[in-house]
Amino acid sequence: MRLTVLAAASALALILAACSQGGETVEAPAEPPAPAAVLAGVDLTQPLSLVGTEPFWGIRLTGQELVYSGVDRPEQRAPQPALTVQGTVATLQTRSATGTVFDLTLTATECSDGMSDRTYPLTAMVKVGDESLMGCAATTAAIQSAGESGPVS
Repeated sequence: MRLTVLAAASALALILAACSQGGETVEAPAEPPAPAAVLAGVDLTQPLSLVGTEPFWGIRLTGQELVYSGVDRPEQRAPQPALTVQGTVATLQTRSATGTVFDLTLTATECSDGMSDRTYPLTAMVKVGDESLMGCAATTAAIQSAGESGPVS
């Protein structure tokens, strides 16, 4: 009987030791969050929309890809690298699968699209291949929630 009790006690000790070793989790120290890329109060890590008129065009930056479209323009997609921020300017360059180069420059200056009473926090200068386009930009969420006039913020 004494042997059975010792065997049971040894088995219980092994189980408890295994549970205490595997049950405890040591959390690694949390990495500090990456500094947000902010330009004119706009978080550039969020999806962005760039819009222009005459000719009408638009670019969506989803975080993963750039999607370009416009009146009488075929939609084009390209990978989206991170925007590079230097002072009051953010830039990005990418190339579509068909070889079209997109150069984007966002500047922290208030912008009007010229067709509405909206004002945007960023001015957009875009080169699509050899064509230069001017427009405005803000987060997609801000544009979708803005009214027909006033600031897009």
